[in-house]
Amino acid sequence: MAGGSAIRGSRVGAGPMGESERGDTAPRFFVAYYCAHEHVTRPSFSIEAHVEAPEVWECTSCGLPAGQDPENPPAAVRNTPYKTHLAYVKERRSEADGKALLDEALASLRARRGGRPLR
Repeated sequence: MAGGSAIRGSRVGAGPMGESERGDTAPRFFVAYYCAHEHVTRPSFSIEAHVEAPEVWECTSCGLPAGQDPENPPAAVRNTPYKTHLAYVKERRSEADGKALLDEALASLRARRGGRPLR
């Protein structure tokens, strides 16, 4: 059984219900956004802020970008996969450059070892 003097059905911080006790709500306008999965998101914006609704909004259901045109929703943003260090090196250098650098490094290593073969 719950403790002592709590009023059944209430919670800490619960206040009165209704606008008369809380004050009037700010005037708002709603904008519908449509994603590629045909979800509809309707965020509200304050009229008093004098701002225009953004062109694109994140869908609250799937996270895809959503636009105001239900027939042409924006395409999903494509993430580029993680690249390894070798992939970045191959973007900067050709196979011939890589072979020349390898030959130069092997020659330098052989010179430091006194001509002994590498294992």
